[in-house]
Amino acid sequence: MPEADGAMQIAIVGAGMAGLSCATRLAALGHDVALFDKGRGPGGRMATRRVEADGTMLRFDHGAQYFTARDPRFVEQVARWEREGVVARWDVAGEDAWVGTPAMNAPIKAMAGRHDVQFGTRIEQLLRDGDRWQLDGDGAPDRRFDAVVVALPAEQAGPLLQPHASAMGNLADATSSDPCWTVMAAFEQRLPSEQDSIRHHGAIGWAARNNAKPGRGSAECWVVQASPDWSRAHLEDEATAVETALLDQLADAIGAPLPPRLAISAHRWRFARSGSAGEEALWDAQQRIGVCGDWLIGPRVEAAYLSGLLLAETVGGR
Repeated sequence: MPEADGAMQIAIVGAGMAGLSCATRLAALGHDVALFDKGRGPGGRMATRRVEADGTMLRFDHGAQYFTARDPRFVEQVARWEREGVVARWDVAGEDAWVGTPAMNAPIKAMAGRHDVQFGTRIEQLLRDGDRWQLDGDGAPDRRFDAVVVALPAEQAGPLLQPHASAMGNLADATSSDPCWTVMAAFEQRLPSEQDSIRHHGAIGWAARNNAKPGRGSAECWVVQASPDWSRAHLEDEATAVETALLDQLADAIGAPLPPRLAISAHRWRFARSGSAGEEALWDAQQRIGVCGDWLIGPRVEAAYLSGLLLAETVGGR
């Protein structure tokens, strides 16, 4: 049971924006929080890919390209990040657009650095041990927790929730995400285009000159993201075929051949853009299990942050 003062030991599965937002508020309320994530490091869908080419380290923001801040609570957080130097405005995407600096995952890294986060840990199931929780999976700790929070995309949250909180699990199962094929390419010269971003051109949903973002290097790096419909239709294609198709579309969009490449890579996001379940955060106080994530509110970084914050305040107010 929780300690006499109400402080709990809480496990959070998923260390993206929602999980870290939840952890930050819970810790501020006096709870002992541990996070577990299957990724190799901080980022989630705000990830940054590093690729070495000819002795130069190239970086690509291959997940979320930017975010906006409109809710006063998130605006306040973004202002703190700006003071810390981990975000900056990027007017190319709009007057209210922000990016992490020097990479999109910078605010996630800053948040994760303040917590006990165990990366490279794939949690396969949640187990009840009396009135406490145990995590099961590769690298899971031999430890019991008073409460557990699932902060994963809907498709990954559903199987963990179903055995214990079927209503939450059903909601997750009914909320689907859009996939996204993403191609990262570096070129020997600058592309013959003054546009730093391209939207909705053929198969392309969004393409951006990554080095045009503040704090990036000078190497000509582009991130090309396919539209949800194209990604869904080509979800099982080979990466090389996707690379060819999307770079052909990029050349068509700028109206000129592309210069020689330094590096190219493709990444398939099966759960790129979340759905919207019409909720904010869910908590079962009797079992002490909860869920947060952008998929409850809508497909925005801000939504993930707010969902985690709101769940923490529901769980942690004492």
